[in-house]
Amino acid sequence: MAVKIKTQFGTVDIDNDVISTVVGGAATDNYGVVGMASRNQLRDNVNDILKRENYSRGGVVVTQNDNGISIDVYIIVSYGTKISEVSKNVQSKVKYNLESMLGGVTANSVNVIVQGVQVLAD
Repeated sequence: MAVKIKTQFGTVDIDNDVISTVVGGAATDNYGVVGMASRNQLRDNVNDILKRENYSRGGVVVTQNDNGISIDVYIIVSYGTKISEVSKNVQSKVKYNLESMLGGVTANSVNVIVQGVQVLAD
């Protein structure tokens, strides 16, 4: 699936993988986020932090509906950070990056799912 944006010169199709990369980059750029996690760690047999090229495989889920898109972001947070604040920061940064980078793509909802907490070595 792709998001279609109509302009005066034609249409622009933005693939869900592109949206996933933008969302994943925005999410991991926040303080307190260690990385992206797979949506279903048991099924995918992935216990590691996802790399940038695998964000669309499970770390970010883009769902399209009539009014726009809905995004689910699966993250791993750092031990000792306030999870609610980290989640709010991820939501606002994802919405901002989508609107500024992809010009015209707005998210109706950004759902942050914390899949784990990781202790960072000093």
